[in-house]
Amino acid sequence: MRRNTEAFNDVRLIPNVLADLSSMDLSVNVLGQDIDWPVFCSPTGMNRLFHHDGERAVCKAAKNSKTMYSLSTVSTVSIEEIGALTPGPKCFQLYIHRDRGLSYAFIERCKEANFSALCLTVDTLVAGNRERDLQTGMSIPPKFTFGSLLSFAAHPGWGLNYLTSEKFQLANVVDEIEDGSGKLTSVIDYINRQFDRSITWKDAEQAVAAWGGPFAIKGIMSVEDARRAVDVGASAIMISNHGGRQLDGAVAPFDQLPAIVDAVGDKIEVILDGGVRRGTHVLKALALGAKACMIGRGYLYALAAGGQPGVERALSRLRDEVERDMILMGCSNIKQLNRSRLQFD
Repeated sequence: MRRNTEAFNDVRLIPNVLADLSSMDLSVNVLGQDIDWPVFCSPTGMNRLFHHDGERAVCKAAKNSKTMYSLSTVSTVSIEEIGALTPGPKCFQLYIHRDRGLSYAFIERCKEANFSALCLTVDTLVAGNRERDLQTGMSIPPKFTFGSLLSFAAHPGWGLNYLTSEKFQLANVVDEIEDGSGKLTSVIDYINRQFDRSITWKDAEQAVAAWGGPFAIKGIMSVEDARRAVDVGASAIMISNHGGRQLDGAVAPFDQLPAIVDAVGDKIEVILDGGVRRGTHVLKALALGAKACMIGRGYLYALAAGGQPGVERALSRLRDEVERDMILMGCSNIKQLNRSRLQFD
């Protein structure tokens, strides 16, 4: 997790000066969608654990920030509600469950709800050794332990909203499997019981065909797998190690970006997910050939702190950083970023 962000420090930016920077163009087309700047919201599960508005708040903030929103399979607000919430571009993150019919039903529901794109996450066949989750008992609904009760007491607003809002549930599967209901379910237990470990590239190819639109494979970390993603017809790959929460000691996404771009960057969109905290991180990724970047923790902390206004503030500050850094780099368009603007340690 730490290396995901530290990796950006191994590259330096080389600015140019005396360019006409009276106008700026940060826009990009990614997964078939025009967004105003090259960062969008990564799918994250169980958002109502952070704030009672959960995924609703992030979706509306993304739309107001003129970028794309991504909804997780294990969300606490349904595909249908998010689809109807805003006209902004939306991507759905698909996990292949042991019940394959359920997985393909997600695809059909996303079509009906007018989602723009779909991404298949492939790096979570089993839960990583998330020791913090094991200690806290992170679950749906929240598990009341001595530590969590102290935390609730220190955050009375959260507790009041928990008691007065609709109950926690995994909204996309609540009517399909018991683990999606109000039954106590830890994140680790849900992954280990429900996600199918037998999936192969053939399953990815079938999901691409079933969706029939812009399709990304999330969790690609090797050049070999990037090439396979091209072969099965994916529109994009998301270089990601799941926020550093799966394979301990795995290489950072930014470290893998140059090799993957060199191998497939002319055949498929390459999106970077992991460790992005600052505007300079975004510029470095784009200069190495990424089409766009994604953030997860970057908006989840803001969601916990301030709901939709908090997410909008976080996104606005990151966008301001990207624009300011572009000006200081002497670039008026993100297409001007390339490896000649970088120095490597």
